[in-house]
Amino acid sequence: MEKPVVHISVRNLVEFILRSGDLDSRKTTADKEAMQKGSRIHRKIQRQMGSAYQAEVPLKYDTEFEDLIIQAEGRADGIFAEEGKTWIDEIKGTFQNLNHLEQPVEVHRAQAMCYAWYRAEQQGLESIGIQITYVNMDTEEIRRFREEISVSALSEWYRSLMEQYHRWVSYQQSWRKMRNASTEKLEFPFPYREGQRKMVSSVYHSISAGKQIFIQAPTGVGKTMSTVFPAVRSVGEEKADTIFYLTAKTITRTVAEEAFSILRKKGLKWKGITITAKEKLCVCDKVQCDPQHCPYAEGHFDRINDAVYELWTTQDCYDRETIRLQADKWRVCPFELCLDLAVWTDSVICDYNYVFDPNVHLKRFFADGVSGKYLFLIDEAHNLVERARSMYSASLCKEDVLQIRKMVKEENPRLKKALDKVNRQLLELKKQCDRYEVLDTPGVLPISVLQLQGELDRYLEEEISGEAPEEILDFYFQVRDFLNVCDLLDENYVIYSENGEDGRFRLKLFCVNPAVNLEKFLEKGISSVFFSATLLPMTYYRKLLSTRQDDYGIYVRSPFPQENRCILVGGDVSSRYTRRSYEEYRRIAEYLARCVWQRQGNYMAFFPSYKMLDDVYEIYEKEFSAAWVSCIRQTPSMSEREREEFLEEFTEDRGTLLGFCIMGGVFSEGIDLMGEKLIGAMIVGTGLPQVSNEREILKNYYDQRSENGFDYAYRFPGMNKVLQAAGRVIRTREDEGVILLLDERFRGRDYDSLFPAEWEDRRSCRMDSVESHLQHFWTERYKRR
Repeated sequence: MEKPVVHISVRNLVEFILRSGDLDSRKTTADKEAMQKGSRIHRKIQRQMGSAYQAEVPLKYDTEFEDLIIQAEGRADGIFAEEGKTWIDEIKGTFQNLNHLEQPVEVHRAQAMCYAWYRAEQQGLESIGIQITYVNMDTEEIRRFREEISVSALSEWYRSLMEQYHRWVSYQQSWRKMRNASTEKLEFPFPYREGQRKMVSSVYHSISAGKQIFIQAPTGVGKTMSTVFPAVRSVGEEKADTIFYLTAKTITRTVAEEAFSILRKKGLKWKGITITAKEKLCVCDKVQCDPQHCPYAEGHFDRINDAVYELWTTQDCYDRETIRLQADKWRVCPFELCLDLAVWTDSVICDYNYVFDPNVHLKRFFADGVSGKYLFLIDEAHNLVERARSMYSASLCKEDVLQIRKMVKEENPRLKKALDKVNRQLLELKKQCDRYEVLDTPGVLPISVLQLQGELDRYLEEEISGEAPEEILDFYFQVRDFLNVCDLLDENYVIYSENGEDGRFRLKLFCVNPAVNLEKFLEKGISSVFFSATLLPMTYYRKLLSTRQDDYGIYVRSPFPQENRCILVGGDVSSRYTRRSYEEYRRIAEYLARCVWQRQGNYMAFFPSYKMLDDVYEIYEKEFSAAWVSCIRQTPSMSEREREEFLEEFTEDRGTLLGFCIMGGVFSEGIDLMGEKLIGAMIVGTGLPQVSNEREILKNYYDQRSENGFDYAYRFPGMNKVLQAAGRVIRTREDEGVILLLDERFRGRDYDSLFPAEWEDRRSCRMDSVESHLQHFWTERYKRR
């Protein structure tokens, strides 16, 4: 039987095995920018070396072990001969002052040594030279370090390097055999609900075909297990290596963790990790990743590999607490431990941004030129539209430029000059802008911003020995983001200047349709599953989340009995701005009262704004309160504990409770209040986003492309919030409840096609008939028990 071959690049090999020293985020910012700009300098130096200099020479080498073969490969920046001696040249760009370099960086030297070994083996040499060439990206000053090494020394060094790496890949190979064997007889862990078998089969076939699929499936059908199970089976059949379960909220991450846990109890061998935000994992009060502020940063890289290997080989489930305990034991950064461990796991549960955000995506998986056999399971995919728009948009604020200018004053004339230039160009744009102004291009501003970034790079490099002010670091990232998005500009963007309501002037690069940018990351995997209870209309989401024309799509009907729920549309009230008044709010409050008076239990009322929520709440308490009905309301900026306490009020057998909540807020999505914990949801209004410059720009963009701009900017996003809020009721086959939609617009033709197919039995009501409808529903429910 042929031995499996494990492939790794030389650079990844040495940076992984030989990393050492402190974790210091202050030192990485400028060097990352240098790497991005380095190719031009590489080519310039290579040309200067003459015609005998061989540039970008591909090299690879196989090292055979008892169980597998490791093939390391890469490109030597240069190979040349001098006085009969072969030399390997490794070129590195940096913003660092080269006079501070006393010796080459160990991993740079190691890269050159690997290539030297490969070349020496090819040509049967007894010794070879390595040269590490450092070039300052600003001054183009060059400094070289040279060393001659015997082939015998190289052979011994390289074998030791590969043995260190072998223990990792050897364990990985044996684990995967065990994992794959455990999936062969793995069965779906529950009796199939109606629609679940269809979902499981569709996801499996989509993965097998390497396609993307969009799934509209109602709340309570078991979407999580119906996507995780076929994905796990596909990994076991080696159709894929890693599952990324992507979510927008903590609660859905917990549900995904439970799904994998259930499968483990059924015999699945599986290593899975949940990535927690750095701020929540950090051992310090404030996130500052350097030895001066964090006790775990000093010597972090000396210990991290042993910390990862121990946890990886002794446990299978890596949650927040497990990561924190291991980090404390080894005194390493828990967030970096989490990211390093993720590379070796079978599944990664994380927020969308760890895959799609160009600034914070997991570079171990998704850096330029990196791809893999990844499966993307995208939960609550309707949330990805707005999140992606934010990820791929950027802005530059004139007031921020002025603030940084005041901070640097005359201490850094070059930086001040660059800031002045950007400020003048923003000022010219401001003079031409009233409320907002759509522009064809950003003009010459990006060139000036690029020059500003160069001066900021130099400033930050000089400040490493001290401390760069936090405001300047934040501004640096703002500048970097702006330039990165400039490179993405195409027909999916709108460029506009704006005098904001906050009194600040900004130029914004607004990503209207993020599908093209998302595709750059989705194509790094083999298959993607977009699923949600509110993926309607599906054509809208397919246009904004995918560029492919051959995506699959399925609609799963609710498996729950229709007679268990009553859907009413109150057509004699409205939340239109022109109708907002005491009289209208009183009618809404009366609707709520008449609903909760029909049966004891817990209810939620959802409002489009805190202003309306508070106004209706006050009227309700003043004119419709009853001793046997308790009322609570959501408030802005609730802490995590306050949110938990709010939900804890929704218990069974507590009397009648009415919770006043925000549509589209934390309580309208991703919470499970089953059985008697929630028996009614009253939704006030159609959920339309507030009118704003950006919403109007969206509307105009799609109008100009022969689409209904109002649908894209307002109606579709609003209806999504309505359906999410309604989905809080009826979570299981046994649940019973009412959904009351309070707005005359719900009866219009524009909304008919936006309701789920199983809502065809919804009925209209008025204030004088709502009680009779509800009484009839609850009476019938009692008869059926």
